[in-house]
Amino acid sequence: MNIVIIGSVLSALATGAGALIILFMNGTVTHRFRDVLLSFTAGIMMSASTMGLIPEALNYGDFVPLAVGIILGVITLTLLEKNIPHIDLEHSKKGIEFDEKAMLIIAAITLHNIPEGLSVGVSFATDAIETGNLIAFAIGLQNAPEGFLVALFLVNQKISKFKAFIIATLTGAIEIVTALLGFYLTSYVKTLLPYGLAFAAGAMLFIVYKELIPESHGDGNERTSTYSFIFGILFMIFFFELF
Repeated sequence: MNIVIIGSVLSALATGAGALIILFMNGTVTHRFRDVLLSFTAGIMMSASTMGLIPEALNYGDFVPLAVGIILGVITLTLLEKNIPHIDLEHSKKGIEFDEKAMLIIAAITLHNIPEGLSVGVSFATDAIETGNLIAFAIGLQNAPEGFLVALFLVNQKISKFKAFIIATLTGAIEIVTALLGFYLTSYVKTLLPYGLAFAAGAMLFIVYKELIPESHGDGNERTSTYSFIFGILFMIFFFELF
């Protein structure tokens, strides 16, 4: 149980670690750099899903729970996206006040962090402790640039650096709650384990293809972003092989 709390807290706090950079920045970053960060994190999440969560789901079940879990993950993220108002990181919405803007940003990132937290908790419910460690590590790596981009977006909307840092850090807190939820559910109801692993994988794949890749491929940086995506995949494969 302690390892779940530690893993989920560390991966969630990585959002704040990335956002911390904003406090020491005097200028801004190029659009290409932001696209590269988004696509790199997409590669990390792709590897975590296809090399970590999906194989473990098949290990504890068969194709049916894998397919059901993935489809449920995709449907859930689709419903959340349609019914929770949000704005994308790379797009601005003019003429809104600070409170509404902060609410929209938090809602948008919460959509991303719910399946990420679940994936950490469910991974720690497996018999292979290294799977949980690797998924938590992968989510933490993804959270750091995400936290930086959220804080950067808020600063660009004339929000103070300190407030931007606090808001970006708090967006990662939901992962701790959902990680514990995923761990408890799949630990005490073992039949749910393959479904939970596949659900997390499906939700993460939805985020990769629906959110991260499109946002990194709309401003003339498609080739650079593609390279970054591939390097993100290779980066995580290296750590899967290392551990």
